[in-house]
Amino acid sequence: MKYFVRSLCLALVTFFFLSACDMERNEDRIRDGHARVNVYLIDAPAAYDEVWVEILEVKFLMKGDNESNESAWINLPYEANDNKINLLSLTGGNSEHLGEIEVPAGEISQIRMVLGDDNYIMQNGQRLDLKTPSAQQSGLKLKVDKPLEAGVAYDLVIDFDASRSIVKAGNSGQYILKPVLRVVAEELATLEGTVLPLEAGPVRVSAILGQDTIGTFTDDNGFFLFRGIRGGTYNFWFLPQEGYLDSLIQNISVPVGPVTRLEPIILSEAPEENGDDGNGGD
Repeated sequence: MKYFVRSLCLALVTFFFLSACDMERNEDRIRDGHARVNVYLIDAPAAYDEVWVEILEVKFLMKGDNESNESAWINLPYEANDNKINLLSLTGGNSEHLGEIEVPAGEISQIRMVLGDDNYIMQNGQRLDLKTPSAQQSGLKLKVDKPLEAGVAYDLVIDFDASRSIVKAGNSGQYILKPVLRVVAEELATLEGTVLPLEAGPVRVSAILGQDTIGTFTDDNGFFLFRGIRGGTYNFWFLPQEGYLDSLIQNISVPVGPVTRLEPIILSEAPEENGDDGNGGD
């Protein structure tokens, strides 16, 4: 009898374990005829302490649907703390996961990001509100034209360039938010690396491809990441804090597909200035 009870308990435990695993697999499985899309937000550096934007909605439009038909837009489930994000926290490989959604296989035509009115910058402890033109209240429409294959998961990255998106209105003291964004597919190219010593950071890292330059900063661990960039042969310029020399590495191949990892970049200390005034001694 004891043997029977032990066997029954073992069978029940095994059943529930396998059922739980199967449920997890089912939750992870993409529905037939659909593709899964993860959307991330990143930022380029800007000369402010903080840049806060209020994001109310993110929507998709599939190719063939009429953009004037509001019911054709697919809402991305998105929840953030008060819907506000500090863009300058999204450098050094950091990103904000805006949400995940399954959409019918086909092609995403556009993404629309709807901003609220509570947008501002912080500079030297002072809050400066950003005025948002009324024409943007219906949302910022970004062309994507991204084919989606059924059963496949994709990452889309929205790059919100804060430095180019904030415009000072003459001598009025007002700042206007005119967002400059680009959307890239994660399967383009991704590069990551580390800059040492940590005392040199945060280090500004510029990726240069022809006439195009994209920038980011290293984080507290010296790590940096460029995601969703075009494949090609890049030059990388590292601009550290005072006391260290900048560095340029050239002709780095960044192919589409697997993550390209650079060998650690070791920066040299700047030579100490000679205090000799040239008069010499006796």
